[in-house]
Amino acid sequence: MTMTRKQREIQAREAQILEVARDILLQDGYLGLNMDRIAVRMEYSKGTIYQHFGCKEDIILALANLAQEKRLQLFSRAAEFRGGSRERVTAIGRASELFFEQYPYYFKAEQIIRSASLWEKTSEERRDLMRRCEVGCLAVVGGVVRDGLAQGDLELPPEMSPEDLVFGMWSCHLGAFSIISTSQSLPEIGIAQPVAALRLATTMLLDGYRWRPLSSEHDYSAVLNRVDEEVFHDELATA
Repeated sequence: MTMTRKQREIQAREAQILEVARDILLQDGYLGLNMDRIAVRMEYSKGTIYQHFGCKEDIILALANLAQEKRLQLFSRAAEFRGGSRERVTAIGRASELFFEQYPYYFKAEQIIRSASLWEKTSEERRDLMRRCEVGCLAVVGGVVRDGLAQGDLELPPEMSPEDLVFGMWSCHLGAFSIISTSQSLPEIGIAQPVAALRLATTMLLDGYRWRPLSSEHDYSAVLNRVDEEVFHDELATA
């Protein structure tokens, strides 16, 4: 449906609010973000900001939703990579890395809004959108796991579902990126290249489940190079 001029103006103003809020959030964190600062930077009244967002937590959730939408786009493209099921899940892992590297402000918004005390202040409509996007991301990964099972590349124990494996991979990536973004002590404990350490841990996890071809049988570094060239060339060219 074609938007009216007023609807386009409202959408453009909301996008501008989010852009300003993103910069403040990345620079000064949750405590540094408030409606007054956004209004001053945009040269609008605070009331105008409130016409779009009921509170600053709603703004952070809107940024988190943009994050989920961007991640879903990257995951969906990675899942279409030309290769076997384990190569495709490797491509999704690369998409997860790329999201963290190129959109740190989105990742930060996601981490902040997951606090229960902030989540409860947000609108139900935006909460539902975040849930749908998150489920969509996990469904993309789950689809590749199911393809691996159907093609005989992977066998899971009887007590384990595809969702259990997806949860394990999700936990590895989300936990690793949360630590990378907040910890100053990684070099002191010998983790000089945390993303490389995450890749190795994920590789060992998938080898442990006997997802073929195993890392001892296949060059996954070459697969990652292909992913960068064939799937994410544009993103990496502008990085």
